[in-house]
Amino acid sequence: MSVQIISATQAVAQLSGFSAVIDARSESEFALDHLPGAVNWPTLNDEQRQRIGTLYVQVHPFEAKKRGAAIAARNIAAHIERELLDAPKSWQPLLYCWRGGKRSGSLALVLDQIGFRVSLIEGGYKAYRAAVLADLPLQAGRHHYQVVCGPTGSGKTRLLGALERAGAQVLDLEALACHRASVLGALPDQPQPTQKRFDTLVWDALRRFDAARPVFIESESKKVGNLTVPADLIAAMRTSPCLDLQLALRERVALLLEDYDCFVQDPALFCERLDALKELRSKTVVEAWKAQVHTGQIEPVVRELLALHYDPGYADSMQRNFARYAQAKPLLAADRHSASLARLACELMAEFDPRAATGAAPARATDNPSP
Repeated sequence: MSVQIISATQAVAQLSGFSAVIDARSESEFALDHLPGAVNWPTLNDEQRQRIGTLYVQVHPFEAKKRGAAIAARNIAAHIERELLDAPKSWQPLLYCWRGGKRSGSLALVLDQIGFRVSLIEGGYKAYRAAVLADLPLQAGRHHYQVVCGPTGSGKTRLLGALERAGAQVLDLEALACHRASVLGALPDQPQPTQKRFDTLVWDALRRFDAARPVFIESESKKVGNLTVPADLIAAMRTSPCLDLQLALRERVALLLEDYDCFVQDPALFCERLDALKELRSKTVVEAWKAQVHTGQIEPVVRELLALHYDPGYADSMQRNFARYAQAKPLLAADRHSASLARLACELMAEFDPRAATGAAPARATDNPSP
């Protein structure tokens, strides 16, 4: 047998055909981004890689290679003992590392000698990244979107969840980005993924969707927190038909207090986030809001934030950026609760995606493994 060397484009097209996708890089490299569904089998872990790199520079490359080979052999043996002793001969892995192929090549050589049919990505992760960036515009352009619009607190994310449960294809960019896409939208104790990881998650979701069915997506700006939405996806969204979700003000305030419960539980955190608005709303206004928060008057602050900051900015942005917003189909939610949004989702499915069976397995891009 011999290891099959395939291009990154081939690997991307054939991902579902492999028994496993194995990333031979270190754990920190893997965390920055990796192929969809990949598992991490480091040939050298972070500490070992640093140690061998130092030896390479400060002593001699030959000495570093000897010691690196010994460590790599032990790690590969551990991976085999942990994962493959019960694997059948028909198991077919796809392997890759960063670029040169030394780390994945070492693992591939051993697996091939065992008798497994091994494929190796030529050019490694670097080539895969280039293939994804080249394919993203194609994936973004092959779908037709229904853009869920509506002012802050109208329940757009909740409606996406209801659509998911009704069997719709949903691309939830905020979930993929771990951010609610506003100045106050950072999620407590949930760091955002890297830009590379976000790109992979978006691309992976788009490639899985059925182009004959609509994709429901929220009316995001170009950035979700610190992450940039792929340009071709933004362009497609901004020329797509819009759905305008409306909810009574009292319901919007109640929804925001539920969704941002962390601010209710930790007023100091709320005040810290409000500081980001000083340049836009003046230090005097923000300090007045913070004083109200410290005395437990959070609901009035939320109402003022909507009236003075969020609603005017959102209306202006929608008019400027979404070409079909003026013709948006109005969606009137009776309240913020799941039953009302479920009814609305069923109505939308009946109109825009009637072939999808209610209760079908959801097609929603929200998972964010190993960001």
